[in-house]
Amino acid sequence: MTLLRIKDLSLQIAGKPILKDVSFDIGAGEIVAVTGESGSGKSMTALAVMRLEPDRSSVSGSILFDEVEILTQTEAQMCGVRGQAVGMVFQEPMTALNPVKTIGDQVAETILVHGAASKAEAMARARDLLNRVGLPEDRFPLSRYPHELSGGQRQRVVIAMAIALRPRLLIADEPTTALDVTTQAQILDLLKDLVREYGMGLLIITHDLAVVAELADRIVVMRYGEVVETGATAALLANMQHPYTRMLFAASGHQVTLPERQDAPPLLEVRNAVRDYRLPRTRLFQPPETFRAVNDVSFALHKGERLGLVGESGCGKSTLTRAILGLEEVQSGQILLDGEPVFAGHKPNLSVRRKMQVVFQDPFGSFNPRHRVDRLITEPFHLQDSPPTGSERSDRIAEMLVAVGLSPDDAGKYIHQFSGGQRQRIAIARALIIRPELILFDEAVSALDVSVRAQILDLLAELCETYNLTYLFISHDLSVVRTVTDRVLVMKSGEIVEQGDTEAVFGAPSHPYTRSLIEAAPVLPDLETFSRSI
Repeated sequence: MTLLRIKDLSLQIAGKPILKDVSFDIGAGEIVAVTGESGSGKSMTALAVMRLEPDRSSVSGSILFDEVEILTQTEAQMCGVRGQAVGMVFQEPMTALNPVKTIGDQVAETILVHGAASKAEAMARARDLLNRVGLPEDRFPLSRYPHELSGGQRQRVVIAMAIALRPRLLIADEPTTALDVTTQAQILDLLKDLVREYGMGLLIITHDLAVVAELADRIVVMRYGEVVETGATAALLANMQHPYTRMLFAASGHQVTLPERQDAPPLLEVRNAVRDYRLPRTRLFQPPETFRAVNDVSFALHKGERLGLVGESGCGKSTLTRAILGLEEVQSGQILLDGEPVFAGHKPNLSVRRKMQVVFQDPFGSFNPRHRVDRLITEPFHLQDSPPTGSERSDRIAEMLVAVGLSPDDAGKYIHQFSGGQRQRIAIARALIIRPELILFDEAVSALDVSVRAQILDLLAELCETYNLTYLFISHDLSVVRTVTDRVLVMKSGEIVEQGDTEAVFGAPSHPYTRSLIEAAPVLPDLETFSRSI
């Protein structure tokens, strides 16, 4: 039985075509994955189904949901459809949740808005739903707020809200992009169980083709607002027809070759680092308790070496990163760069700080949108005693932009004029401009499309060859860490549980936690083997 049929769907915003004759359908109990790069129209298709398209947009074609034409429904009628017949899980749960309302109130609100139960019944059903999505009452009372949960836990709350009234269709827009591998595996298993249990259709939007290959019954590939290829997952993987589809899968498994690692002295040394946080008192006059985020961590990073750091959310990666950058002081132990402490006399050591730079996950959020590129990438100059001026400054800007594959003419542009991949290149240029001895990449490619990610990884390999980069690469994407690092550290509950050469750790992990991470990571199928087996 066809649940959703999209036929010749076209959408324009202020006269600019965004979707062009999009057609596909979803049956009850079927999982359909829509994949493609950013700007391909994936999310806009989902928003059109929910009738949440932007202002000044015009829509034509047909969207039949349960034989009812969605495009002719009034806003009042759509309010009855959203949440009740069609649920939606958004990519970023923190922006989809109300920070000043408890998780119990927010799940119950979905039920109450549609008048499906009394307040007491809605709260009881909210409790059942949160139990169903893996948030048991003993650990996650209804009185918790979103900021008290991890990213994966927030995503479970959003899923509970979306399935509160057992919708016939669930739309999940990049539901696992920012999650670590084990949480991602749990969320995907949960979605599969819900489809099986409720018999609903699932439209999942993702650029992670390994997830698509494992989860979907059928695949829809979009590019520039058009469907370029569609078919059953097994048949499409075995016989991809469109060059764009083949390019996407090739980019997903992209590997880079790093220059040979040379014997060199340690650059960064972390010795028995401990970082505690004080917890709020639960009773009056009770002695304050602490939570140990980093527990007796020790490792060394040598000059010219590329080191990976992996682990689940909450394992202490971010805390350790802040301590290395001199943003937080450890309570005991030492962190040295070139033999100098990161903190001196309980204050950040600026002579050490200027030797480090960081590239963040979200380049747009780490730039001031009111400044041009030339000012943005020269921000690290404030760390120097005598920063370059005049032609020397202009030459350095041009050199860095060329080094990351951009043009010197881009120096006069604003950050909104660039794509996501180009912004990440600018972020790398900013990190390189003062020739730091150490760069920290904090989830620097996790939000990028597979083709853009492949370009950034190639860029890193080129920069390693040109500038002999030393970096700490922090990521939850194990396939990326495997290709761009020489050694890897595995962190769990604030401790380093395993470390060694990257291939040795990934090929023959010794710790059970490392094995669980590797087993949870979705793997792109070997297309040649897959094709022969069909």
